[in-house]
Amino acid sequence: MKGGMALALLLAVLVTAQALIQVTQTSRQQQVRLQTLQGEQDALQVEWGRLLLEQGALASPARIERLAREKLNLYLPDPHDIQVREP
Repeated sequence: MKGGMALALLLAVLVTAQALIQVTQTSRQQQVRLQTLQGEQDALQVEWGRLLLEQGALASPARIERLAREKLNLYLPDPHDIQVREP
């Protein structure tokens, strides 16, 4: 009986050790994955900031006015040319 109990305990210790090894390995893999994703997140945040700056530059009123003048030949009318009509 003692031999059977010792064998069962040894088997339980071995199963527990194997489970611990697997959990540790999975934990390490997940930690590496987390670090990879955090690096990707940092890179995406930098790219987002760059895109926001670019959007601000492209949508600036001075740039839009310059493009309207150069490409569309639009201009602000002279105050003498403005007519207000009432219905």
